Amino acid sequence: MPESVAENPLAPETASRLPDLARLPKAHLHLHFTGSLDLPTLAELAVAADDTVATGLIAEAALAVPATTKGWFRFQRTYDLARRVVRTEAAMRKVVRRAAENDADEGVRRLELQIDPTSYAPHVGGIIGALEIVLDEAKLATRATGVQVGIIVAASRIRHPMEARTLARLAAKYAGTGAGEVCGFGLSNDEWAGSTPEWEGAFRIARNAGLPGVPHGGELRGADHVRQVVAALHPSRIGHGIRATEDPRLLDELVTAGVSFEVCPVSNVQLGIYPNLSAVPLRALVEAGASIALGADDPLLFHARLLAQYQAAQDHLGFTAAGLAELAASSIRSSFASNADKQLWLREVYEWCAPST
Repeated sequence: MPESVAENPLAPETASRLPDLARLPKAHLHLHFTGSLDLPTLAELAVAADDTVATGLIAEAALAVPATTKGWFRFQRTYDLARRVVRTEAAMRKVVRRAAENDADEGVRRLELQIDPTSYAPHVGGIIGALEIVLDEAKLATRATGVQVGIIVAASRIRHPMEARTLARLAAKYAGTGAGEVCGFGLSNDEWAGSTPEWEGAFRIARNAGLPGVPHGGELRGADHVRQVVAALHPSRIGHGIRATEDPRLLDELVTAGVSFEVCPVSNVQLGIYPNLSAVPLRALVEAGASIALGADDPLLFHARLLAQYQAAQDHLGFTAAGLAELAASSIRSSFASNADKQLWLREVYEWCAPST
């Protein structure tokens, strides 16, 4: 299929049709490793690890915190409690496999799962072992589920930038676009921590190895920080980036530069960025011509997987079938999969939304 298929408009007459969203082919580009777990799998791993504290998370309602330092501390503490049960090779493999299985149930064709291997390295012999376990299971999960699983290696803002350079060099050794390969380099955790330009060296190492940058930015902090992230780290995609909508000139620059946005509506609300789903400025991004990939972020804590993000766009932001299909197509185009795979999946998107004969 020619490259132009990615730009084909969807038929206006399909706007009133809402086919099964779980059958809509899509890419999932913003999902964190332990945060990808579902509650039954967390319970299973907690029992295996004999961790009663983590077991207690299972009874909690979806995490909702204010957009403050105190709120972020509670979020990170809860995430760390869950991560305590992922302390063996078997547990790490279970996380990858369940992420792929859950996404397969929701129509995902391409998953780019994000991990900081230093968080799991002490339990499996180091960061090389931790990353190789995840990459190997990503290949196995791809064969088993049909979801093509790539891996994004992410440094943490709460660790020293020199550690990020070590991770970038490690990621570069496994770089590729296929299943079980490292397809990007990210930066996550508390957006207020550290000084963003300090990570420029790590992103340069990754970029020189052909790894696109996918740092977080523009969720806890506003448009000024998005501008700083883009200037220092030169991302291909930005994790969240939603607050670029507060500066129309910046937004126009990002759209012109082809930077994609990984938008996670439910987590934006649960982390106190917006008061409700109707207030998430997803439509402002669409109207500006931005490339967008909806993501679930941390469904373990927010109790909302990828499908819920599309349902939020439909139920709270008025997206029609055509609009939802374009969001799905945009997620596929924004992925780091091969062009051949993208064209195949884009064809499936348009078939999903085509009028019945």
